[in-house]
Amino acid sequence: MLVRIVKLTFELENIPEFKSIFKKHQKAMQNVEGCTFLELLQDVNDERIFFTHSYWNSNADLENYRKSEYFGEVWKATKLLFADKPEAWSLQKS
Repeated sequence: MLVRIVKLTFELENIPEFKSIFKKHQKAMQNVEGCTFLELLQDVNDERIFFTHSYWNSNADLENYRKSEYFGEVWKATKLLFADKPEAWSLQKS
């Protein structure tokens, strides 16, 4: 299993729009082939910082999602809201 963590930093005024985008697409993202878990976390010290935390059956499943037209559409809308460059980690549970 692959664990994916993505750090997203938004402009304060864009947080409501980001939350709306995430809520609208969360179920569809969770139902992507190979995704077994997805949650959104918000930093307790800096409300502009969010993390997506997801589990994938394989790296291939994650890459197929990242190359999909659906991801491209959601990412295009989301990246307009950023205050900083996103960071991402792919990890394995040990």
